[in-house]
Amino acid sequence: PPPLLEPLFPPQPGASPGFVERVRQHKVRLEWVRAEPAALRGAVRVLNLAYEKVVSVRYTLNGWASCAEAAATYQPPGPADGITDRFTFLLPLGAAAAAAETALEFAVRYRVAGAEYWDNNEGKNYRLRGRQRVPPATGPPQDPDSSAWIHFI
Repeated sequence: PPPLLEPLFPPQPGASPGFVERVRQHKVRLEWVRAEPAALRGAVRVLNLAYEKVVSVRYTLNGWASCAEAAATYQPPGPADGITDRFTFLLPLGAAAAAAETALEFAVRYRVAGAEYWDNNEGKNYRLRGRQRVPPATGPPQDPDSSAWIHFI
């Protein structure tokens, strides 16, 4: 099976206690990520400061020798908290996602009302590394009763 990108951070920061308060303080926070065969999918929460806003994800696969930026898309309806909006993104990694030595880094940018806010994982960037998936064990199929006692009469 192809390698899988493994987050080097909790993949669902939005599930941790106090998440909405962190969004309120920092204006933008990664909510979750999920590795897919040739991409990385995720969601971002932003504080609703104005109607017009732009959210994007800047990422690199080569230690910032070069980078790309992917726009995030608004996802209605908004979260039930009434003060944040959710945006989703898809980073198309193509063949790079299939390499076990892949090292992906990214940060989230939120532009609103003439200001710019970043979520770069407290200065460390969000990092994922390629990890070879362990193939399922092969061999003869196991009999579900193989561990049962055999009784002789």
